[in-house]
Order: sequence, then structure tokens, then C-alpha cells
Amino acid sequence: MMNKVNVKKEERKSKDTQLKKLAVLDEKKLFKTLTITAEGMTSTEAEERLEKYGTNEVASQKPTSWPKLLLQSFEDPFTYVLLLLFAVSLFTKDYEAATVMILMVLFSAGIRFIQEYRSQQASLALKEMIENTAAVIRDGKQQEIPMDEIVPGDIVILSTGDMIPADMRILWTKDLFINQSSLTGESLPVEKFHEVEELDKVGFVEKSALDMQNLTFMGTDVLSGQGRAVVLKTGGETFFGDIAANVSKGRGDTSFDVGVKNVSRLLIRFMMVMVPVVFLINGITKGDWLEAFFFSIAVAVGLTPEMLPMIVTSNLAKGAIAMSKKKVIVKELSAIQNLGAMDILCTDKTGTITEDKVVLVRHVDPFGNESTSVLEMAYINSRYQTGWKNLMDHAVINYFDESDFKARLNVEKIDEIPFDFSRRRLTVIVEHNGHHQMITKGAVEEMLRICKYVEINDEIVPLTDELKVKMTKISEDMNKEGMRVIGLAYKNDVHSSPTYTVNDENDMILSGFMGFLDPAKKSAISAIKSLHEYGVNVKVLTGDNDIVSRKVCHDVGIEVDEILLGSDIEKMSDEALSKVVEEINVFAKLNPTQKARIISLLQKKDHTVGFMGDGINDAAALRTADVGISVDTAADITKEASSIILLEKSLDVLEDGMIEGRTVFGNIQKYLKMTISSNFGNVFSILVASAFLPFLPMLSIQLLVQNLVYDVAQLAIPWDKMDEENLRQPRKWNAGSMTRFMVIIGPISSIFDILTFLLMWFVFGANTPAQAALFHSGWFVIGLITQTLVVHVIRTEKIPFIQSIASIPVLITTGLAILAAVLIPSSLLGEWIDLVALPGNYWGWAAMIVVAYVIVTQLVKRFYIKKYHEWL
Repeated sequence: MMNKVNVKKEERKSKDTQLKKLAVLDEKKLFKTLTITAEGMTSTEAEERLEKYGTNEVASQKPTSWPKLLLQSFEDPFTYVLLLLFAVSLFTKDYEAATVMILMVLFSAGIRFIQEYRSQQASLALKEMIENTAAVIRDGKQQEIPMDEIVPGDIVILSTGDMIPADMRILWTKDLFINQSSLTGESLPVEKFHEVEELDKVGFVEKSALDMQNLTFMGTDVLSGQGRAVVLKTGGETFFGDIAANVSKGRGDTSFDVGVKNVSRLLIRFMMVMVPVVFLINGITKGDWLEAFFFSIAVAVGLTPEMLPMIVTSNLAKGAIAMSKKKVIVKELSAIQNLGAMDILCTDKTGTITEDKVVLVRHVDPFGNESTSVLEMAYINSRYQTGWKNLMDHAVINYFDESDFKARLNVEKIDEIPFDFSRRRLTVIVEHNGHHQMITKGAVEEMLRICKYVEINDEIVPLTDELKVKMTKISEDMNKEGMRVIGLAYKNDVHSSPTYTVNDENDMILSGFMGFLDPAKKSAISAIKSLHEYGVNVKVLTGDNDIVSRKVCHDVGIEVDEILLGSDIEKMSDEALSKVVEEINVFAKLNPTQKARIISLLQKKDHTVGFMGDGINDAAALRTADVGISVDTAADITKEASSIILLEKSLDVLEDGMIEGRTVFGNIQKYLKMTISSNFGNVFSILVASAFLPFLPMLSIQLLVQNLVYDVAQLAIPWDKMDEENLRQPRKWNAGSMTRFMVIIGPISSIFDILTFLLMWFVFGANTPAQAALFHSGWFVIGLITQTLVVHVIRTEKIPFIQSIASIPVLITTGLAILAAVLIPSSLLGEWIDLVALPGNYWGWAAMIVVAYVIVTQLVKRFYIKKYHEWL
């Protein structure tokens, strides 16, 4: 083990050294080492390198091969227990028992494999419809290629919102800020530069490669700015690839995962205590220690919920397959269950509750009069910026292209100051009629802050506080009409240098405002109403202003009593924010960190929180949420941070996913409660029978066959339906209810087992070792039928078969199990396992016991629900 650890450390140290050596080379030597030119590679060279280095994928991104998936289907503590008991049975030459045990294992693992494989294939088929891409220089020109086709030596163009596709050396930057938290844990972004760092006296750099200013790494992302970089390492050779191969990137166990594991541990401990007790009691009272040993092994099998991994995986996989048919990619199976548990959905505003079809409706001067010069400036800014173009940029470009103003433009781009979420502005510098013109757009309040002058009727006048108030009123009136407003400003002949910085964004001239309309979706109104009916509160977390947010939320039916702004949140402690975060439904003018902070505080108050968004500024919130939901048109880093990707942006699909998640949870709960109550009751019955009978209450092979038939009856549970009432509220794990359910419901079956013992002993005279086979047959039939019928009682809070009927698959499997119980004693299989045909008058008695059992269980269920206000 230590050798493997040391090898990994050496590999990581070697990667660090290799990258540092490349980082300190001057550009000419670097290109020579990588055998490329400043113009990048040709397509032919790239294909050769792709063949040599392989695809640019890390271990966690590659689909699991079917042989590995098959092996993983056997990875479960209950399967291990059965395999151990199987080995013991083989060793003791109990081949009949071994056959039954291996059939149980194959049933469980086989169905689990089939469902997970189908789920993976459905997800892969949808993933092929979306693809993360990167801009590279190939054949001397910029082109977008899939990230998995990136190779060492590629020259990559970086801009805001891009994922870093590989470990790279930076060649040029412009205000390039990188989020490295996935590798270093640092929450603050790091600015990167292209300059080579100084070497120490022995020609080396002491710091780690991760700390070097001219290196950037796969798994990180561009928060703002631009850059150009050359690829050094791809795929598994990257730092991120090294982490991905050894550390799971999952969101951690949900309360449901923890609950299932706790029940599993409880049942294993219960088995470890009860099996030796059964062995000792039967060994002492019957004197046949070998037979007692075989019987205790059969009891151990009976106590093992071997179908649990299959039930859990099949439910989750079935949910993922159902969602794939609605064009939803489920990247993490657990996300299905998280959707069912979700009681708060936080969502960005644009495109989720609005139409996502932003159109430019007004371009006005500072006093609200239509202005073509404002439109021209907005077009130049949107057209020539190289970062991630948002919906408003596209709206401006589309509007301008459809207008008659094209001939009036004759500009050449000089420089750009990219957008970032702290400035909330973007600047483009162009040469226009021999002059440098700096054009800036951004949030109105940010623009007013950097403007010293205003253009009124072609005259430049000082921007007084009085004028600021008037212009703020103009933008607010536009907001009240539902428009998103951005300000435009400019400055001429700042300086002759081709390089501009944020420091140049001052003393500007306010040109006017642009008004965009993104109306509320009609479908959002019904979807939000439905989410509310299903117990999910919808909160809006947006970077937009409070006036527009209030109008849109009012239009779609989200109650807005109070709006909390990002500026207010910044001043609040976690304790103060935690007190109000549940009551407030709209949070406006938020930055990315504040969105994630709100979600985190809601989670700490025991809420399961979903977040839906598609912007770069949503990535942190998507990672923080229990279930992150994005769309295929989102930025690369946004899709990577999500656990669910919608190919069609619709809240209606979320409603379907939520119901699917609650169905998944309910069906798993059914199996767990059936299993723990049945196991508890059976062991109690066995202990009573073992203590008083002069023979074993049932032979080990009989107990195993009974258990196998019961397992088959439960195979269809993942395909059962849930009562509408059980879907109305979020489904969360309640550990305390499991034990209570076991103790109250379990003993009911023991009471009727004891009645069966008395029936066989006194009525049918099966009270001597010579009549043991008759006793075994009588208990085998009633035990199996009652065990199977209780499935229908437990699966619903209503009266089974009358008020609530199970799905067709469940009816078929349980019907076949009951038929098997009736036929086996008089069949060749019954003869093989030492059962005998039962007398005709037995069936009347059996029917009375079975009907009485169902009635009593139903009555106890009503009492239980009335007292504890829960069932499943």
C-alpha cells in the first residue's frame, strides 16, 4: 500500500517538475520543444498527436465499460454476505442451498447491471447531442473543436466563461482571472500573466507549478478576461486527471444514502446476533448440530435483503431512463432522488421563468428620446467584444443587422477590457475617423459612477447630481415596464497607446440607455403553481435589478413581499442572513458568491435545495446545490457544474423529474419497510418454533426456496406506482421511523405464524418428527402467501386492492409467487425439498389465517398512520 502511495507522490512530483521546466522557457524555446509554430498546428499534425496521446478525457468523464459495470453490480455488503454463505454451503457440500444462494445473487446483480447499463446508454446518447468545445488555432485559423480532441501543442484562445481544457502555458493575457478552487481550494480568483517568472541562482523556481503565474490547469475556468495559451498536458497526464483518477467528484452522500447505509448496517448487526442464537437453540434442543448449522445459514440468507442494491439502482436508473425520454441528461443517478427530496427550488430569472428571447425594444438618450448613436455604440461594443456574448449582445447585433445603419460604421478594434462580476461593465476601444473611442456598457448604477459628463442634444455638459436623479428615474421607468436596462458611455482620444486598463474607465460621457424585454413565460405560470402544490417553494436568485425582478416574479405567480439586494447581503453576517433567508423569495443584484451563500444557508436549515441556471455566474451556485440544473446552451463551466442538463429549458420537465424522484424514494421505502418488518417477524417466529418444536420449524433448503420466491415477487417494486397523496410533499429520509415501523409491524406476522404452528400441531397432528414434512409444508405455504400479500398492504396508505391497486408488473410477480406457494408442495420441486401435498381441508384454514392477517395488518396500519402521521 505504501509503495502505491509513494509511486503516486513521485508521479505528481514528476508532473510538477515537467510543467515548471516548460513554464520558464522563453517562447521560442517553448515552441521548439513542443515542435510547433506561433500559428499552431495543422489538422494532420493534430490527428497524429491525438493518435499518440489519446483523447483529452480524465477517468471520471469516460463511460464505465460494461465488464466493469457488471463487476460493480456485485459490490454490496449483502451480496458479499450471500457469496460467503454460498462458499460455506459449497464447502459443506450443501449443493441445493448453494444453488439457491447463487440464483439470488445473479438475480440481484443481473437486474442491477441491466438497469444501470441502460441508464448509462440513455445518458450517453443524449450527451452526444451536447459538447463542450474550445477555440484553437488550427491550419492558421481560429476554430471551435470538441474538448476531447485537444492535443499537446494546440494553441487555445480563452475568454470569459471558458473551461480550461488542459494544463497550459499562457502566451498572452488581458485581465485574465482564473477560478482555481477545484484544484487549490482557493475561493478567490487568481490573475494570470504571460511573463516568465525569474529563476533562482541555480536556475529553478521554488514554488509549485500550481502557483506559477503563467500556467493554467484543466478543471479550472475563466471568470473574466482573455488569453492565449499553448497546451502542455492533456487527459490523465494533467493535474486534474491525476485527482479524478483517485478521488470521486460526487456531491457526497445525501440523507437518503446515509439512511440506506444505516438500515444496511442495522440488518447486518441484527443478523450477526440472531443467527448464532438460532444455531445454539436448535443445536441444543434438537441435538443435530450439523442440521442446526445449515438451518442458521438459511436464516442468515433470509435476514439478508439481497435485493436492496438492485431495488435502489433499478429505481434510480429507471428514473434516469424516464427523464432521458424527456430530453433530460442525468449526469449523477443520485440527482433523481435529490429532485424528489427538493423542497426549495432556487432559479435564475433569465431564460428559466422568462422567454429567453431577449429583444432590444428601446435605444434612447439620457432623457428617454430615441437615439441612433446609442444604438451604434451598443452594436460596436457587442460586435467587437471577444468574451462570452450574452442574450443582450445577440439582441443588439440582431436588431442592428436588421436595420439600415450598417453603412455608417467604419471602425477598427484596438483593445478590450473584458467584463467581470465586480465591475459589471465591458469596454471596447475602436479607432473611428482617426480617433480612439472607448465605448463602455454596463449596469446603470455602475455607469453613472464612472461618468463625469453627459451628452445632451450633441452637447457635452457636466453630469450633476440633479441630472443623475433624472436619468436614474428614466431607467427606473423603463424597469417598471419590465425592461432590463443597461447604460452606454464613451470617451474619445483617451491616449494613443494600444493597451487600455480598468483605470481608464473614468470621467466618461453618458450617451444613453438600452432597454431589453424578456417577457415571462406563460408555461412558467402553470409550472410554478404546480411546484407550489407539490410543496416546493420557488425562490429567484438573480443578478438583475429589483424592479424588473419584482415585475417578472409577480407575472409568474411568485409571492414578493420583500426583496433582498446583494449590497444588503454583503453587510449581513451568516447568522443575520439565516434568519430571513427562508421568508424572502426574491434576491436581486447578486454576485456569484452570494447565490452560493444563500443556497448553503438554506441547506443548513435542513432544506434540500435545487438550483437552475445557465449563466457563468451560476456555476458556484450549481456546485453548492443538492441538485444543480442547467441547459445545453449554457457556458461550458456551467454545464460541468450541473448534475442535470435539460436539452429543453422548461420548468415543466422539472416537475416531471420531481415526481419521478418522489416515486423512486417511495418505492425504495416500500422495499426497506417490507424487508425489515418481515425479517424481524420471521426471526421472532423461528425463535419461538425452535424453542418448542421437537424438530426444525423448516428445513434450510425450504427456507431458501421460500426466500427465493419472495425475492422474485419483489423484483417488480421499482416499476410500482405511488399514490397521488404520497407525491404531494417532498420525500425525505426519516431514520427514526424505520426502527419504529419494524417493531410495530414486524410482530404481526409472528402472531399469525404462531397460529399456523398451532393449526398444524393440533388440527393436522403434525407434532412428531415423523410428521415434520407436513408441518413444514403448512408453514411454507401460509408464510409465503402472507409475506407476499403484505407487499400490497405496505405499498399504500389506502385499502389495498380496493382504494389502491398496484402496477401490473407487481400484480403479476406477487400473483406468481402466491401461485408458486400453492403448487410447490405437490410438485417435483416440493418433493426435492422434502415438502408434501397438503390435505384438502387445509386450504380453508389457510385462507382464514391469510385473510385475518391482511385485515389485522390493515387495522394496525390505520392506527399507525393516525398516531404517527406517516407510513411510507
